[in-house]
Amino acid sequence: MRRRRPPGVAWLAGLCSLLGVALLASCSGDGPGGVDGTATPTSEPTEVVDTGTPGVFEDRVLFGQSAAFSGPASALGTNMRLGIEAAFHEANEKGGVHGRRIELTSLDDAYEPEAAIANTQQLIGEGVFALIGAVGTPTSRSATPIAFAAGAPYIAPFTGAGFLRDPEWSNIINLRASYAQETEEMVERLRTDLGIERIGILYQDDSYGRSGYNGVQQALARRGSEAVAVGRYTRNTSAVKAAVLDLLENDPEAVIMIGAYEPMATFIKWAKQLGSDALFLNVSFVGSNALAQELGSDGVGVLVTQVVPFPEDDSLAVVAAYQRALAAYAPNVTPGFVSLEGYLAGRLAIAGLERCGRDLDRECFLNSLRQADAFDIEGFALQYGADDNQGSDKVFLTVIGPREQYYAIESLREIETLQETEWLND
Repeated sequence: MRRRRPPGVAWLAGLCSLLGVALLASCSGDGPGGVDGTATPTSEPTEVVDTGTPGVFEDRVLFGQSAAFSGPASALGTNMRLGIEAAFHEANEKGGVHGRRIELTSLDDAYEPEAAIANTQQLIGEGVFALIGAVGTPTSRSATPIAFAAGAPYIAPFTGAGFLRDPEWSNIINLRASYAQETEEMVERLRTDLGIERIGILYQDDSYGRSGYNGVQQALARRGSEAVAVGRYTRNTSAVKAAVLDLLENDPEAVIMIGAYEPMATFIKWAKQLGSDALFLNVSFVGSNALAQELGSDGVGVLVTQVVPFPEDDSLAVVAAYQRALAAYAPNVTPGFVSLEGYLAGRLAIAGLERCGRDLDRECFLNSLRQADAFDIEGFALQYGADDNQGSDKVFLTVIGPREQYYAIESLREIETLQETEWLND
């Protein structure tokens, strides 16, 4: 398959390749991931029979993942991996896909781009079929040129960044809605449901945060408005005190937040201690369950947009399947939004493998998803196309109630009703 080269990728791919080799050499002494690396093959090695396609053997298919398994974003990587492995375990218990088991090797990048480069080089060098479940925009921005240059599929990254939705990336398959769609929903609900116009923005000062920041500003501009205040902080820190002061000085009625769960929880706690009664809204990347746990009682009324269904709603066939798979693979783990997204990512990969039959290669795998008619994963609808590498456009609105529980809502006006009825019974 001849791959189109996205604009500007040539120099970046070369730089990443050089950096990856250097970083891999310097990190290899401390574990497979370089940064407290965790490699998690799902079965013992078997006799290798080369089929001519990287990662495809007579009895198995090997996927690779670089994600955060340490540091302040570790809950995201841990739960994405958990969901993917639950889906793979479910398929393997039924005999695999066309007689092949599905395996996953995961390496820790601690949500740092340099480590993601090294990990991606290592995984591709070890011959994975595809990369799946990457966590974060800055790490994906570093890893995607390497995957593209190697012809490796890059499946269902846990990020809604706009650059990943460029159709020129012929090897990328996104599962979730974009940050632009999440922030558009936030601004629409604030303006339409509550008439709120004084909106502030807190963002992580990197490509992830700026992607969300731009989405908010564009949504406001479409309505003839702009943010009343902006704060930012450094990735992988909770240094948000200056951002709290900068934002509260301008008295926003709502703050849209583009960050990870630890710094977002720290910001909200400090803002409340300083007397702010603003609404706080987070995009899905924040890590919903981890955010609620970090906030404790301060989480009541905090909003999070979601891109997957409610993980407890077993009236949906796909959620019921996820719950069964999770219980079979990790019976002591509580269902959550991130592991559900990981499960859907795993099911998406399985769907691509199933469509190719026994004669599997990367071109067939990508084409089976990008060129197929609309399909769904037990009720979770996906639609791709020649110029559309994003499967779902769905955005759901949720709010944290007492005891760190999430509630699904359609309108922000429902928060007051919940406070007067359901929350009083908790």
